[in-house]
Amino acid sequence: MASITDIISSLVKSETASVSIPSNVKDQVLGGLGNSILGSLTQTVAKPGGVDLVKGLLTGSSNASSSPITALAGSLFKNNVLSKLDLGKLAPVLAGLIPVIMGKLGGILKDRDGDGDVDLNDIILTLKGGGQKAAPAAGGLGGGLLGAATSILGGILGGKK
Repeated sequence: MASITDIISSLVKSETASVSIPSNVKDQVLGGLGNSILGSLTQTVAKPGGVDLVKGLLTGSSNASSSPITALAGSLFKNNVLSKLDLGKLAPVLAGLIPVIMGKLGGILKDRDGDGDVDLNDIILTLKGGGQKAAPAAGGLGGGLLGAATSILGGILGGKK
């Protein structure tokens, strides 16, 4: 199973395949899209009520186009990438891909540990991209988004299942 980073990267590549991005900025644009989406998920998890927002988005139970997570990803992309590149009419096209990509993230979070609900373990397994049961504590599970998110989630949920 792919990690959430791999899934986002794949979606970014797929959704931008038909867009003519100048080769000199293509890596910046693709990386910026992925980083903005990951950043919005990570920042949202750290906020009060953020775990439920992320859970709603990744289970598909909330509308991605009206999600504050999607709005944050769009803002991050505009501020950190588009504002620094002169892409003209291409900028709104690229920004418009964020709700599409976020919508395709819906449903990636499922009950993976077989206990009948989506919980911290399932979120960790999704972020990790593994198929084995994960410990609810964040220790030893990796860095980056996984480390940050599991640490934040573990603190918020207190290791509950």
